[in-house]
Amino acid sequence: MADHSADQEVWASALHSHGRRVTKQRLAVLAAVQHNPHSPAEGILAAARKDLPELTAQSVYVVLSDLTDLQMLRRFEPPHSPALYETRVGDNHHHAVCISCGRVEDVDCAVGHAPCLTPHWDEHSKPMTIQIADVLYQGICQDCQAKQQLPTQTQVTTK
Repeated sequence: MADHSADQEVWASALHSHGRRVTKQRLAVLAAVQHNPHSPAEGILAAARKDLPELTAQSVYVVLSDLTDLQMLRRFEPPHSPALYETRVGDNHHHAVCISCGRVEDVDCAVGHAPCLTPHWDEHSKPMTIQIADVLYQGICQDCQAKQQLPTQTQVTTK
């Protein structure tokens, strides 16, 4: 296995605090998500199999679901994409997605705190305690912008 000992100690402590056993499958999935943030389950499976070749797809889906329920992983679903996972949890950050290549970047709250967690409720609403607000920025990343630049017009073609 690759050396993830510092992370493994933190993950082991978190698993124990949630009443879960520390298994090689859970540690492999956590390491794969940590080193490949914003990856779908299939990408996490491929990355985790580098450390644990016998890992099954079913095991990865079960572990991802369990760790998401425990809030050790965050799952989010950009439009036209399978669910993506990351280990950055608990800070209500947002995401920017390139509509051309699909690259995802983390975006900290634009105002420095999470005002989106305290919505304004109208008189017909039944207020609830908001835990997560997903803000999704969509645009074109700098790499895709550079590829899409049109060549300069040096010659006009006539018929």
